Amino acid sequence: MSIYGLTKGTELEQMVKMIMQAEANGTMMYYALARLAKEQGLDDAAEKFIESANQEAVHAGFYANLNGRYPQDFWGLVRTVQKAEEAGEVKVMAMAAKMREAGFDEAADEMEVFAKQEGHHGVMMQELLDKYQPEAPSQAGKEVYICPVCGFEHEGSMDDEPDDYVCPLCGQPKAAFKARM
Repeated sequence: MSIYGLTKGTELEQMVKMIMQAEANGTMMYYALARLAKEQGLDDAAEKFIESANQEAVHAGFYANLNGRYPQDFWGLVRTVQKAEEAGEVKVMAMAAKMREAGFDEAADEMEVFAKQEGHHGVMMQELLDKYQPEAPSQAGKEVYICPVCGFEHEGSMDDEPDDYVCPLCGQPKAAFKARM
C-alpha cells in the first residue's frame, strides 16, 4: 500500500506540511550539533546526533510522501536534480574560492570536498536515468520555469501551483521562477 498523497487536500495537509518542515530542519540541526560536538572532542555525542539526523531525514521523507510533495512519477524531477547537482559542483567550488580569498582556508577545503560530492550526485543521478529512463520525454510545447538559484526546472504553468509553492531543491518562492525563453 502506498502512502503517497494520503493527506493532500485534506484537513491534515497543513499539519503534515509543518511536521515535514520541522523534521527537515531537525536534520540540519542535528548534523550541525554533531559537527560542534566533534569539534569539542565529544565523539559519542556526535554519533548520537548523526543517528538522530538520519532518522529525522527519513521522517521528513515520509511526511513529504504523505502530502504528495514530489511527483509520484519522479523521473522528471530526477532529471532536473541531476542537472542541478552537476551545476552545483561548479557553484560550490566558486563559493569555496571566495571563502579561501577571505582567509577561511579550512572551510574552503571542506567546501571543495562538498563540491566534488555534488558532482558525484549528478553522476549517480545520470546513472539512474541511463538505467531506468534512457529517453528524456520531449518538452516541446510545454511551459518550463527555472529556479534562478539552483536551476530546477518546473514543467507546467506556475499558475497551477499554490501561492506557497517553493522550489523543491532550494526553497525559492514561486515568484522567483523565470519562464524558459
